[in-house]
Amino acid sequence: MTATQSLPIAVGRRPYFQLGITLVVLAAAGWMLAAHRVTLDSGTDRLAAADGEWLVLACLAAAATWVCAAVAQQGAVVERLPRGRLVAAQFAAGAANHLLPAGAGATVVNLRFLTRCGLSTRRAAAALAAKAAVGGLVRCALGVALLVASPGTVRLSARVPHVLVLLPVAAGVVVLAVVLSGRLRRMVGRAFADVRDVHRCRARACALWGGSVAFALLHAGVVVAVVHAIGIGLPASRVVMAYLVASGAAALLPTPGGLGSLDAALALALTAAGAPGPEAVSTVLGYRLLTGWLPMAPGLLVLALLARRSAL
Repeated sequence: MTATQSLPIAVGRRPYFQLGITLVVLAAAGWMLAAHRVTLDSGTDRLAAADGEWLVLACLAAAATWVCAAVAQQGAVVERLPRGRLVAAQFAAGAANHLLPAGAGATVVNLRFLTRCGLSTRRAAAALAAKAAVGGLVRCALGVALLVASPGTVRLSARVPHVLVLLPVAAGVVVLAVVLSGRLRRMVGRAFADVRDVHRCRARACALWGGSVAFALLHAGVVVAVVHAIGIGLPASRVVMAYLVASGAAALLPTPGGLGSLDAALALALTAAGAPGPEAVSTVLGYRLLTGWLPMAPGLLVLALLARRSAL
């Protein structure tokens, strides 16, 4: 069986498992919202009275994230992609990502777009995997760089060293699984070959890494702008670290667009950084409004338009 034939089977093996986790997380999020209704109402009121200029800046940062996603996606492939449709596909992928669990919506849209541009299913999947891997590495690198540049950003507790011990153990388990599984070894080998081909061109490598860095920083910038709009006196470094930690934690839970998981993680991270509960809720609501809820309807319209023009 070829990679293109096995991909749909691999994607369809765990639909009920992902759906179950999604329902559990959403139910837990609903329970938390009901239990903290007073805080939610207070947060909504604070967001309504926020500084309009900072909210405009947050809107601009949110819009720029789609361009950065397009740049990173172009950097993950050797072939030149149509720029206008590429940006439109990222905008549509963001809307689709809020409808399916674990980023499946964005993956399906981008996979379809790349295959329509002439890439094989295997190479399109490898490009998406490379982009996702670079995005994760970029977030980790930004977090480490922020800690080095500003050591007071996070106060490490006594439990942190015990948690850090688990990181090499988990990495060792992943490496062992790849070594023992011939299929995984072949898949990883093909992925590395594609990544190596991309990095042979300096412009492509710069686009992949630069777009990924800008994408993460702009999302963090949206949170920073909303924090300033509400009037929370938190240093930008703490807010950026809170977003990086929250987005990393939310990636472990397969909810549509991080709904529930990212909201709770970001609110907890901001609270741990020093923001009062109502202000933290207001920040999460503002971030969600600008990056998810407002672009949802136009994103779905763009998705339908791309599908009608056979771009997807």
